[in-house]
Amino acid sequence: MQRRVRRALLTVSDKAHIVPLARTLAAHGVEIFSTGNTRAALVAEGLTVLDISALTGRAEAFGGRMKTLSFEVASALLFDRDRDADEAAALDITPIDLVAVNLYPFEAQRDSGLPLDRLIEHIDIGGPTMLRAAAKNYEAVVALSDPGDYAAVCAELDATGGCTTLETRLRLMRRAFELTRAYDTAIADHLADLAGMPTRTLTFGPAEPLRYGENPHQSAHLCRGRGASPLDRVLGGKALSYNNLLDIEAALGAVRGQAPKDAVAVAVVKHGNPCGVAVARAADVALELAWGGDPVSAFGSVIAFSRAVHADTLAPLGLDATDKAARRFVEVLVAPAFDASARALAAHNKNLRLVELDAGEVNPPVDRRLVLGHLLEQAPDEALYDRLEVMSGQVTLDEPLCAFGVRVARQLKSNAIALVRRVDAGAMQLVGMGAGQPNRVNSARLAVERARDTLGGALADLGACYAVSDAFLPFRDTLDVLADAGVRVLLQPGGSLRDAEVIAVGAARGVAVVMTGTRHFRH
Repeated sequence: MQRRVRRALLTVSDKAHIVPLARTLAAHGVEIFSTGNTRAALVAEGLTVLDISALTGRAEAFGGRMKTLSFEVASALLFDRDRDADEAAALDITPIDLVAVNLYPFEAQRDSGLPLDRLIEHIDIGGPTMLRAAAKNYEAVVALSDPGDYAAVCAELDATGGCTTLETRLRLMRRAFELTRAYDTAIADHLADLAGMPTRTLTFGPAEPLRYGENPHQSAHLCRGRGASPLDRVLGGKALSYNNLLDIEAALGAVRGQAPKDAVAVAVVKHGNPCGVAVARAADVALELAWGGDPVSAFGSVIAFSRAVHADTLAPLGLDATDKAARRFVEVLVAPAFDASARALAAHNKNLRLVELDAGEVNPPVDRRLVLGHLLEQAPDEALYDRLEVMSGQVTLDEPLCAFGVRVARQLKSNAIALVRRVDAGAMQLVGMGAGQPNRVNSARLAVERARDTLGGALADLGACYAVSDAFLPFRDTLDVLADAGVRVLLQPGGSLRDAEVIAVGAARGVAVVMTGTRHFRH
């Protein structure tokens, strides 16, 4: 059902696009009411706008706390246009057919660190009241809560001669209630935090169906979080899958913080674990080293870059090879940007997704997961190590390689062992890893096996590699596996009852045991 808009109330803190909306309303003969700064901004543009007091019969009061809260405004939005028409006329209520409101920016002020006595002034009361009233009466009233919706409403007014459709009003009703729900949640959660009794009410956008979940027989959806990393910059290829999204998160974590300004980091991720990570001054070199860390596992992987990608960067993948069998199969490429040459090269593979996300900007302030229907919450693991203390042997540590190795181990599923090496002055590489094992010695064996393949043979000496363990060694067996392979430097947090024994074995076997003081479990 179409409804003509005859009167509108515009009162916004965010003035974006409000003038074009008001001009369109005026062009269709709509009588416009407004408040304070909004009215001043519209009048300055030459628009005729009545003050809200023309509806309420009162001026603003109490420093602006009372502007729109009134029987007259609430009634104008709420009354049933058919059932209550005679009563509204008897009460001299002027109907309002469209309201454009956005709320005081509570979250922005909260994040700026305002104390409660000042923050309280940024809690909107009238705005949510008007939005909820208009949304409840969606059969007759347009509830505009987002400046991004103004243009579509203007186009509909122009197309219908000043009317709106029921479909539009229903859609905007849902958006208004989503906004007020999230707004009230942010206030309640912050007040609970201040009281030392944190609560969490998580809000997400509408569920978007995915092709399937981890397996084809599992249905799945993506519900976008407010303020979460954008997932809209997907250039070409199939839609992202459930597993793609998990691996994208892991890949971004693996490159974050890895590369100095004059270098690029590349991570190859498969099933949530980085199977290849490298840092080099040239992006194509970093990609080749990352892929070479485990070319078998890299098949069908997600690859993340710490810098923008050009066609030359992707040369090692052979994406335009005439023989399609010679092309390296990749599911998703993630980078801060892809230039036109990279996009053109990727287009040779119709299913390859390019996702523009900067790892440096993707750093959620809280790590959350659901367990048995309950919410677990922790600070993200952004620590590296407390110290680098050599407990056995004599060694001059390559500190950048230590940091590289710890960052890699931090991203691997526990129990984790990472074997890393310096390729040259500007390049480092993960050459072998073991992860997700119920005991650490199996992870060490897997890491050694993989590193020997990477470095050229079953008996390859790993003396140039640093081994990094995500947690302490409860027994000497892990060290023995690494020492047998030739490893001469082992980084571990320490803290085991058998630290002294492990250190003594390291001294006896020529392995420098280096304590970091920081554990990095990742389950």
